[in-house]
Amino acid sequence: MTEAAVDLAPRKGHKQENFPVASFIIKPVHRPLIMAFYRFARTADDISDHPTLPADAKLAQLEAMRATLAGERDADPPSLALRRAQAARGLDPQHGLDLLAAFRRDVTQTRYADWADLMDYCRYSAVPVGRFVLDVHGEDRATWPASDALCAALQVINHLQDCAKDYRELDRVYLSQDALAAAGVGLEALAVPAASPGLRSVIVGMARRTQDLLDQSRPFATQIKDGRLAYEVALIQRLAEDLTARLITRDPLSERVHHRPLDVAGLAILAGIDQIAGRRR
Repeated sequence: MTEAAVDLAPRKGHKQENFPVASFIIKPVHRPLIMAFYRFARTADDISDHPTLPADAKLAQLEAMRATLAGERDADPPSLALRRAQAARGLDPQHGLDLLAAFRRDVTQTRYADWADLMDYCRYSAVPVGRFVLDVHGEDRATWPASDALCAALQVINHLQDCAKDYRELDRVYLSQDALAAAGVGLEALAVPAASPGLRSVIVGMARRTQDLLDQSRPFATQIKDGRLAYEVALIQRLAEDLTARLITRDPLSERVHHRPLDVAGLAILAGIDQIAGRRR
């Protein structure tokens, strides 16, 4: 690894994510491989978000990850660990390679023209994660469309929750530029403590489009054969629906949107009820 990469410190662990990652719900046999994928993704994310690393150095380190995962080099330890873990299970590296395309885009692109542009980004930043987990479990790839919709929704939720932080710390704006322009909102609206009515209208509009994605993903859990994975997906669906509803009624610049532990516990119970009812149907 390069000297710059050695200096990278992880910004957070898997237990700090908004949604479960390799939780106890997942069968133990699958958790190490999923955690290898998570560490790979977290490494790439920390590189692309590094506050002082120059863009060319970031791209060089992401290329080292790509080459290692593709088997061309052994330059990056997290990528090498993932490559070996996947090879042991007979899985190809494509999902990880797709994910790296999103992190390269994070280095070179800071604005998104419209919803379609953002969805294209989600195709690489979020969709590969769901597809990877499904492949690890040996699920039918007919589940991919519902998984893609859920993963894209989760990505947009994160962008809406962190819209001010992303602009302030990374100069990235994932809010649709056409929606901002239509509302007459400049980027300076993201630099103040509370959202203006115009900015709120943009956030609410994108949250409503996220609800459409969640409508598409609602049958997903019932399509999964593995009962434990199905329950985790049902829980994630519930968490996402609740966060989206909060984004419609709360200002992420000035109000708490993230879940507290008790919120998650209540939604976990509802997800269990969803699963029982869905399996019976």
